[in-house]
Amino acid sequence: MELDSAAQTLNTLGHPGRLAVLRLLARRAPEGVPATEIAQALGLKPNTLSVYVGALARAGLVTAERRGTSILYRIDLAGMGALVDFLVADCCRGRPDLCAPETAHALASGGFAMTQTTYNVLFICSGNSARSIFAEALLRDLGGARFNVFSAGTRPGAAPNPYTLKLLRLNGHATDGLRSKNVSEFQGADAPQMDFVFTVCDTAANEDCPPWPGQPVTGHWGLPDPVKVQGTRAERGLAFAQTYGAMRRRVEAFAALPIAQLDRLSLQARVDDISRMDDTETA
Repeated sequence: MELDSAAQTLNTLGHPGRLAVLRLLARRAPEGVPATEIAQALGLKPNTLSVYVGALARAGLVTAERRGTSILYRIDLAGMGALVDFLVADCCRGRPDLCAPETAHALASGGFAMTQTTYNVLFICSGNSARSIFAEALLRDLGGARFNVFSAGTRPGAAPNPYTLKLLRLNGHATDGLRSKNVSEFQGADAPQMDFVFTVCDTAANEDCPPWPGQPVTGHWGLPDPVKVQGTRAERGLAFAQTYGAMRRRVEAFAALPIAQLDRLSLQARVDDISRMDDTETA
C-alpha cells in the first residue's frame, strides 16, 4: 500500500460513523450484513449509511453484494490486511512486537494453542432466554467434561422462557441451574477466561462489546428468536422446536471438532463453517 492510499484509508476511518460501520462488519466477518440491519443497529438513516459505506468502499475496506431486494455489506478483509501490513512494515519497522505487544506475547507464548483438556465456552444472545440457553444445555450434555459452558445476554430477561425449559426437559436435558444473566458477569477480572465465545443472535453480534481477554476463538451462529413468534400455542411450540433443532446441529458439529489437533486458523475456519450450516442439514 502506498503512502497516499494509506493516508486516504486512515482519513476515512477517522470519522466515528464510518468507523462504527466498519467495526460492526468486522464483528460479523466473514459474513455479510443487510443494509437495513446495519442502519437499525447503529441508529442511522438509510441515506447516511449509504454515504458511509460508499466512502468505505472507495477506500477498499467494504464490498457490497445485492441479494434479491436487499444489499449485503461485508468488510474487505484483503483491504484491511493491506492497511495492517502497511502499518506494521512502515510505522512499526516490521516489528509487530513494538505495535502489538500483547498479541505478540500471546503468539510467542503459545497462547493461541488449544492444548488443554477443558475449554470454557460462552454463548451470548440478547435476552438469554431461549437460543443461548439451548446452546448452554446442549453443549453441557453433548460435550461432556471437555467443556465448561456458560450463557449470557446483553439485555437479559428475568428468567429463561418457559417454552425453553419445557422443551429442554422433553429432550432429556436437566434444567437445574439455568438462569438468565448479564454478559457483564463474564467480563470482570474474576471471570473465567473464555476459549470460545459465540453470539447466537444478530442483535448481540452487532453490539459493541470490549475485546475478550485471551483472544478466544469467536463465532456467530445467528438464529431467529422463537420468543418473538406470535400465534397459537402450537405455532409457538414449533418455533422453539425448530430453533432447538438448528442449535443442536451446530453444537453437535462443534463438539465433534478435534480442537487440540487444529491450529488457530484451521479451528476458526471450522467454526465459521458451522455458522454457515443450513438448517435442513443433518449433523
